[in-house]
Amino acid sequence: MQKKKILVTGGCGYIGSHTIVDLLENDFEVISIDNLSNGSLKMLDGIEKITGIKVKNYKIDLCNLEDTRKVFKENSDIVGIMHFAAFKSVPESVKYPLKYYINNINSLANVLICAQEFNVNHFIFSSSCSVYGNTTELPIIEETAFGVTESPYAYTKQVGEIMCRDLCKSNENFSTTILRYFNPVGAHDSVLIGELQENPENLVPVITRSGIGKIKEMKVYGNDYPTRDGSCIRDYIHVMDIASAHTKALLHSFSREDANRYEVFNLGSGAGTTVLEMIQAFEKVSGKKLNYTIVPRRTGDVVAVYADNDKARRVLGWEIKYNLEKMMDTAWRWEQTM
Repeated sequence: MQKKKILVTGGCGYIGSHTIVDLLENDFEVISIDNLSNGSLKMLDGIEKITGIKVKNYKIDLCNLEDTRKVFKENSDIVGIMHFAAFKSVPESVKYPLKYYINNINSLANVLICAQEFNVNHFIFSSSCSVYGNTTELPIIEETAFGVTESPYAYTKQVGEIMCRDLCKSNENFSTTILRYFNPVGAHDSVLIGELQENPENLVPVITRSGIGKIKEMKVYGNDYPTRDGSCIRDYIHVMDIASAHTKALLHSFSREDANRYEVFNLGSGAGTTVLEMIQAFEKVSGKKLNYTIVPRRTGDVVAVYADNDKARRVLGWEIKYNLEKMMDTAWRWEQTM
């Protein structure tokens, strides 16, 4: 029986590469499109070592419609698309907003154009909890309204979701699943693939870099929030749990009834963890004491953000397999390979 072929855009990036592993282990065939602006072929080498399967990558810019179309022509048997490819740095998007609008929106538009032209009707869109803005509704459910975004990056995710929704309305054959991540962390158990960040902005790579000495002193922004230890609360979820949700979302899309051609799922742990608790988890698994200082709050940081993940567990049959210590263990072992 022929395997179903899935196109993964951004397959040489963090979440894309881990999802490819999960797809291959679930007997799908995969091809990747990644222009390597943020990704690395090191991820495909790691995937081959993990799975024994060499995945082909097309190094093209999705903002070029004709180049994108050529991939679809060459692979007329694609049955599903997972779209990860996008610029994702919040600070960079604030500094260069047009760069983010041009890249993230145009690339998505071109992939959707080709999906329609070549009748690829199962589409998984990589979104973010940032679409909710600074909501005070906790835990966050899928019906929580879009808030005012804090960055052009977050706004491109809102626009992307609307583009997918409107295409579903206009094309009765097209199905989209929106997956809103909270804070993906960690690496594959083999630590052959993981998160590539030269100048990390996210908490976990900052912690691991501090642990290994690449960052001399880590800053914790505020210890006077109304939380159990005074530091901010966020929702962290292991990247392989995120990857598993994508495969399950695809399988759900294949079996979906027409009435549910557009669905949204939160991908989070369902529980909040404070910054200081993350540091403590790292210190426990690594045996190292972090050098950090408490500094004043940062402008724009909200007190707490965490997901209600009941819908993904109930509808997709999604199970979270990695606890906080496993998240930190894989992140730390990955840091030591860098």
